[in-house]
Amino acid sequence: MKKIVLAGFVSVMMFASCNDNASKSTAKVIASNEKEALEKNEIPDLSLFNLSTTWTTQNGKDIKLQDLQGDVLVMVMIYTSCTTACPRLIADMKNIEERLPEAIKKHVKMVFVSIDPETDTPERLKSFAQDRDMDKEPWLFLRSTEENTREFAAVVAVNYKQINPMTFSHSNIISVFNPQGILLYQQEGLGVNSDETVENIQAAVSEI
Repeated sequence: MKKIVLAGFVSVMMFASCNDNASKSTAKVIASNEKEALEKNEIPDLSLFNLSTTWTTQNGKDIKLQDLQGDVLVMVMIYTSCTTACPRLIADMKNIEERLPEAIKKHVKMVFVSIDPETDTPERLKSFAQDRDMDKEPWLFLRSTEENTREFAAVVAVNYKQINPMTFSHSNIISVFNPQGILLYQQEGLGVNSDETVENIQAAVSEI
């Protein structure tokens, strides 16, 4: 049953990310499903938390994505050896975090998901985070298996391909999830205006 739900989740999210009109219709469906699930104290069908995969943090702790339930999640896929797009994505994430009012930051997690789990060990992620003063809340770095990473990438409509042992081409997308794991908004591109991203984060926190 979970596989059926997940397949529908991925299909809806990928379709919605390519069609603005569909996004509005999808949002209505998501809101309806979310409300019904919350009333039953269940995870909504289209929630990120239906992924039962295990992830390892930069501190070597194994977690499920459901362990992040209750906070607004701002998530992006990168890899630590990237020297082109990823530094700009990191700068965009820092910009978003800096623009958030201090009062709401405790309800937000800024999450980096590695697309290169073979290279990005917990130790490497830890060092990477420390070098950038991102080794404490609200920053979180995650890695998993290649299969789990591909599954997550499909959910957030991120395409990536390994070009050589040290280089990947990949989409540049920052995704905002509400505390129930429902995708609210995606910021696409590098160095783009983050007003809508910040507004969506604030709106999601206000409902906690």
